[in-house]
Amino acid sequence: MTAVHVEEAGTDGPLLLCLHGIGSSSAAFAPQLAGLAGQVRVVAWDAPGYGRSPDPDTPLDLDGFADAAADVIRSYGSSAHVLGVSWGGVIAVRLAVRHPRLVASLVLADSSAGSGTEEAKAAGMRARADELAALGPRAFAERRGPRLVSDLAPAALVEQVVDTMAGAVRLPGYGYAAAAMAGADLRPELAAVTAPALVVCGDRDTVTGVEASQLLAGALHRSAFVIVKDAGHLANQEQPGRFNAWVLSHLHIVTH
Repeated sequence: MTAVHVEEAGTDGPLLLCLHGIGSSSAAFAPQLAGLAGQVRVVAWDAPGYGRSPDPDTPLDLDGFADAAADVIRSYGSSAHVLGVSWGGVIAVRLAVRHPRLVASLVLADSSAGSGTEEAKAAGMRARADELAALGPRAFAERRGPRLVSDLAPAALVEQVVDTMAGAVRLPGYGYAAAAMAGADLRPELAAVTAPALVVCGDRDTVTGVEASQLLAGALHRSAFVIVKDAGHLANQEQPGRFNAWVLSHLHIVTH
C-alpha cells in the first residue's frame, strides 16, 4: 500500500475522493472541502510524491497511481465517488476500469484521455520533468501556474495556484506523473467504464479544452456534460459555487 497524505471534511453523506491535477495538491480542493462538507464526506489526496505525501519506494505508472487511489478508497470503506481534475481525471478513469467496484461514480473536470493521444502533447509532457529540474519548483510554478486559470481570474487566485504548485511538485513524483500522462491514451478503454460520470469543463479552458471533455463524455456510456461559464482549466477553484452545485446535483441523481 502506498502511503499518502489526505485532507478531510464532513462526516456524513457519500464519500467523495478528490484527485488533483499534475501540478497541484489537496490544497486545490479547498473550495470543495469547505463547500461540500455539509452534505458530503470529502477526502482530497496529495498524490504519491506530491505535497505532504512521501515519495514512492518505486516508480509509479498510471496503474500505480490508480492503485494508490484504490488503497485510499479501501481505507474508508467499500466505494467512493471520484472527482478528478485534469491528470486526476485520467487517474480516475483508469481507477474505474481497474477497480470498478470501488468507483460509485465519476466527476471528470477539465480532463482528457491523456497526453498520449498526440505525439506532440506526449513529447511536451515528457519534457516537463527536465523543466522542473532546471527551474526548481517556484520558478516552474510561476511559469506554468497562471495559464491554468482564465483571464477573468483575480490576482489572488493566480497567486494561490502558483503557491500550491510550488509547494506540491518535486522529483521524482512529478516525473513519474508526467511519464504516466505522456503514455496515457484512454480512448480504447472509455467504453469499459461502467460508473455514471459527470464531465465538467470551464468554457475558457485552454489547457485541455472543451473538445477533450466532449470526447470523454461522448465515449462514456453513462455521462452528462456540463460547461462552467467564466472558468479556465481549474473550474473547481475559479467558479467553486457553480462547480459544487453541479457535483451535488450529480451525487443526488446517482445516489437516489
